Amino acid sequence: MRFLLETTPTDWLHHPFLLPRSLRDWLTDQGSLTRRLKQRCGKFSVQPTRIGFFRAGHDENSLLHIENNRLAYVREVILHCDNHPVVFAHSVVSLKSLRGPWAAVTRLGTRPLGEALFSNPRVIRGRLQYRRIPPRHPLARQATLAGVSDGRKPLWARRSLFILRGHPIMVTEIFLSSITQINNG
Repeated sequence: MRFLLETTPTDWLHHPFLLPRSLRDWLTDQGSLTRRLKQRCGKFSVQPTRIGFFRAGHDENSLLHIENNRLAYVREVILHCDNHPVVFAHSVVSLKSLRGPWAAVTRLGTRPLGEALFSNPRVIRGRLQYRRIPPRHPLARQATLAGVSDGRKPLWARRSLFILRGHPIMVTEIFLSSITQINNG
């Protein structure tokens, strides 16, 4: 089965024109977010908050070719820079892909997924998409449950598919307000 690197949801933007200026550089950077954070932090760390088999979001199902109400492997982590949470990351992979090239995702622990994605030259990244996540959105609720959002303000996120040997993984990164305190240089 072939997967398109172009995603087609209705609420995600394909262009950065409407992004807030304070987050635009972070949201539109095509490189590894992990690498960029490590370059700007004295101490970088990954804190897993929810890992296991859950239902993916409706738009994730369609992009990952997961039947509705089927389980997928979900990994949610908080990326910390100098002990401050700066990003809430959510990744989803189908069970079929988990039995295939993405099997190692289940063994990441506190290691960043970004290192695995960007160190493998066979991984192809799809187009970035952007979205303002309202407090009622399931990902915003998960960020609130993880203790990194107060659940009252919208958050900005980006996402893209990464493809390895024809199998996709969806990675969504929600940028917390503290990201603006990091040197962007």
